[in-house]
Amino acid sequence: MPDNPNPSAFALTGQSVLEISGPDAIAFMQAQCMNDVAQPGDGQWQWNGWLTPQGRVIALFALLRRDAQTLWCVLPDMPASALAQQLQRFVFRSKVKLIARDDLHVGGSFASPPSAQGATAALGEDAASLDLSAQGGERTWLIGATQFDADDEAAQRWRTMDLRHGLPRFRADAEPKWTSQQLSLDRLQAYSVKKGCYPGQEIVARTHFLGQAKRGLLLLEGIAAVEAGTAISDGSREIGSIISTSEDVALAVATLDPSAIEVDGRAAKISPLLDGLAR
Repeated sequence: MPDNPNPSAFALTGQSVLEISGPDAIAFMQAQCMNDVAQPGDGQWQWNGWLTPQGRVIALFALLRRDAQTLWCVLPDMPASALAQQLQRFVFRSKVKLIARDDLHVGGSFASPPSAQGATAALGEDAASLDLSAQGGERTWLIGATQFDADDEAAQRWRTMDLRHGLPRFRADAEPKWTSQQLSLDRLQAYSVKKGCYPGQEIVARTHFLGQAKRGLLLLEGIAAVEAGTAISDGSREIGSIISTSEDVALAVATLDPSAIEVDGRAAKISPLLDGLAR
């Protein structure tokens, strides 16, 4: 059974759950997703995503295998209904159902779940707890029928922690623009270069084996209020852009190992990304 939501748990507004179920659920998602869906066992989860044929990330999510015929995608940003609608085009004759679980709520807690650890979740009937504890401290994702109280300060802190670990957070309406390597998703073990074909696989494999990734994630601190899409420079030329912001930190996709960073003409500090969120 998953750990019961506690008084310290708070709502993560905008996060949602897509259920993929049926005899072909795993095979269907294996053919669509950038990570090896066959790898987790029952009750385990991984970071995963869905790409355009050009290798751009459409959605990034936690993929939880509840059993041999049921998967949950926990989506930090993209509405489950939107992903279900797009994936439905590829179902064809597969015995699979895509259901946006609007009856489920997603919450967070800055505490370690006693019954879940690492990639092993704690499951209950229509509920789950996922361990997001890492270098930055203890965290638990909570999914279930319980509605969580709003706490804007805690939710903002949660988003900031995501960014510090190199977990990109996008606007729900953001256009796919970045490849998995440009988003440094190897840090989260979120894609595979060994599994079979999937949309964008050729781009991912070519970049990996030819070493062509010239851009990656940078964590910037001391950032004043800026919007995603804001250009950054090294003082003389544009080298990338902001993709996610929270409080005074931001994630940017930019040229690797820049000598300096400026945002809107002001210097920004480059900090190391925190480790331990890979699953």
